[in-house]
Amino acid sequence: MATRARVVQMEERPTTGGNALLVLVGLSMMFLLIVALLGAAKSGGVLFSESNLLYAALIFYAGAGALYMGFGVTGNGRYVKYASTATAIGLAANTLAVAHRWYLSGRPPFASIYEMLLSFVWTVALLTLVAEKKFDVKIIGSITMPLAVVCVILMQLLPSEVRPLVPALQSTWLHVHVTLAMLAYAACAVSFALAMMFLIQDGLKTETFLAWTSAAVSGIYLGIVSTRFEKWGGLSVTAWNPSTKSDMFLGQNMRLFVTIPDLGWLFVIAALGALAPLAFYFLGRWKKEESFYGIANKTVFIGILLQIVVLAAFVLRARDASYPSPDQDGLFPTSLAASPFLLGGMVTGIFASLLYLMLLWRRADLEGLLPAADTLDRVTYKAICIAFPLLTGMIATGAYWANRTWGSYWSWDPKETWAAITWLVYAGYLHMRITRGWRGRRAAYFAILGFGVVIFTFLGVTYLLNGLHSYA
Repeated sequence: MATRARVVQMEERPTTGGNALLVLVGLSMMFLLIVALLGAAKSGGVLFSESNLLYAALIFYAGAGALYMGFGVTGNGRYVKYASTATAIGLAANTLAVAHRWYLSGRPPFASIYEMLLSFVWTVALLTLVAEKKFDVKIIGSITMPLAVVCVILMQLLPSEVRPLVPALQSTWLHVHVTLAMLAYAACAVSFALAMMFLIQDGLKTETFLAWTSAAVSGIYLGIVSTRFEKWGGLSVTAWNPSTKSDMFLGQNMRLFVTIPDLGWLFVIAALGALAPLAFYFLGRWKKEESFYGIANKTVFIGILLQIVVLAAFVLRARDASYPSPDQDGLFPTSLAASPFLLGGMVTGIFASLLYLMLLWRRADLEGLLPAADTLDRVTYKAICIAFPLLTGMIATGAYWANRTWGSYWSWDPKETWAAITWLVYAGYLHMRITRGWRGRRAAYFAILGFGVVIFTFLGVTYLLNGLHSYA
């Protein structure tokens, strides 16, 4: 499909938002860094520890994300300049954390979800700077930096102790296999961000983005409610063993769950709040009345407030508390570290809603700040051309390694199956583009779908589907 070309004025427009956000973000970052420095000095701990380096990376990535979004809203070129600087400093701190981990363990950081996220975030930040400098996609950080922030928050909650490798991981092929995987997944993340920007530049209706955002956020909360809601209104979370810093188990692969009273109802309310914009969107489509889209946009604000309330309630009640379990007598402790993906999902929902608001308020400005649609389509294709051979190498090295370790090239383990599905999605993208000439929106939809599959393969399979890769 031929992409409708646009003439886009790429010169920066005059500053419309002043430097207020720059000052606010700078002061906030400075305050958080000083607090962390004083805390480290008071405790007498090592200043340049891995946790402190990751905390610094989180601060700079979050500041960069705020400035990238500020650039999208105001068109202030100074915002993106300092956002790039913050991203580079965050990348430097991230690099030092990777090096520190490598030094302590005596091996590359590839043996656990924590270590894989450490490498994944590093690669995403690097590719963000490459896409910004080489292809002039200055606003790409408004999507990739929130993704990096969510991942670093998850890392703060996941077990981070350096542990001996299980026998299956004691191989040089671990380094090759996981390196290819993290590079491929990061390239897929960049292709996702580029595809979303292409759809903005190609004129996809704002109300369509509204429907997508509402569906994604409501999917997060409906997923939590469907799996963790207790009949009496509680929320089921994993019990936590503070001495071993790990989940409690009733038996092999059977986690012990505790119930936080009444918290489940808040998640139900948040799910309904996230569904409201989608309901008004379909009502507007059915009655062909655009006024319903305006109502839907107003309900987005209510949804964000509900999400913030739920997040605050979850943090306050799940942090270092004890609750009863339906499976065992007594009270058992829980912690935020026991529910990293619940917390990550909530933060992701808030970021997605805020990104939609940026689009809603500044659609015309965003189109002026983005490269032409044809350019974005082409760069998305290049990103996937990088990702696909890396995915192929990941699967090939994994199969060879599996044969050496388990005596079989392929055992239909859930991780293997979903890695193959990921490969097929991107193979389908390249096939349809090369042989059928697919361009534009259909290709962008393929890239977005592919990244959704990547996220499930990377994180969802590990925690939802037990298999030989349960440690990864």
